[in-house]
Amino acid sequence: MHESGFTPRLLDPEEQFEVLKFGIGLTNAADRTTRGSGDLRRADFAGAEDRLTKLAEELRPGWLAFVGKEGYRGTFGERPDVGEQSRKLGATRLFVLPSTSPANAAVPYPERLRWFRELRESAG
Repeated sequence: MHESGFTPRLLDPEEQFEVLKFGIGLTNAADRTTRGSGDLRRADFAGAEDRLTKLAEELRPGWLAFVGKEGYRGTFGERPDVGEQSRKLGATRLFVLPSTSPANAAVPYPERLRWFRELRESAG
């Protein structure tokens, strides 16, 4: 997030709530942590669309981004491409970023960074 310009400095994991100061919120689409996206099941996303829709209605973010295609697919039941999606949650635009997992070695770091920068530029 820092290298793409979302935060002015690199944050440590225990500083996750510091992102709020920069106008960023973090949440999960799935209810549980897994070793990889292949371990996620449809039931892990039960209620995700409704929950994210409520968050979008209440907080009115300009963008909601999914880090990895599986979060979007699990939430909406659609296979997305990376980038901005045609679906919106109210006025909130949706964006799918490549997974940052080391298991996603097929997408090199510069390519991942490019997509994060594209979202940052779109978000203004």
